[in-house]
Amino acid sequence: MLRIERGHFAETRLDGLLVALLYAWPGPIFEGRGELQAVIDERADADQRAALERVLHGGETAEAATHWWVFRAMSDVVHPTLYRPIELELDIDARRARATIPGVLTGEGRPIMPPHSDGEHRVRIQIPGGIEFETAEIGSATSRSGTDSAISLDLTDSYGQFNRLHHNGEGVVHG
Repeated sequence: MLRIERGHFAETRLDGLLVALLYAWPGPIFEGRGELQAVIDERADADQRAALERVLHGGETAEAATHWWVFRAMSDVVHPTLYRPIELELDIDARRARATIPGVLTGEGRPIMPPHSDGEHRVRIQIPGGIEFETAEIGSATSRSGTDSAISLDLTDSYGQFNRLHHNGEGVVHG
């Protein structure tokens, strides 16, 4: 799930829009045979929808420069994009999120809780030359797809990731 704080595709402004991507693979991602479905904020106009669909499917990215390009290349099935209302509450630094796309997805993210205390683990992944992000806060996530989703998800206390993305057509803007 993404909230675009500030962004554009050519002259098309994307500020404030929300998107989600659902993926599934039968094994490791690099083996392919996956499927994906994009969900774009219903508030997006026709130009914004076209721009976002192109970006989310890796269509305007240098080869292998972003995770969107790689995930699309590893997905044999691309389900039709959905245009729905999306609700997102997000606090990256606190590692907390709640997301709802009626009929499609519900999800919640939270910090990793150690079994031996009431505290929270704080874990980060740093990938200075990565194709998705530079730094991600790691948490625990629960996601369930709805009847309108082409991809079935039922994950409890799974891997959760919270990060800020800064991309252009060449990939991650570093620094």
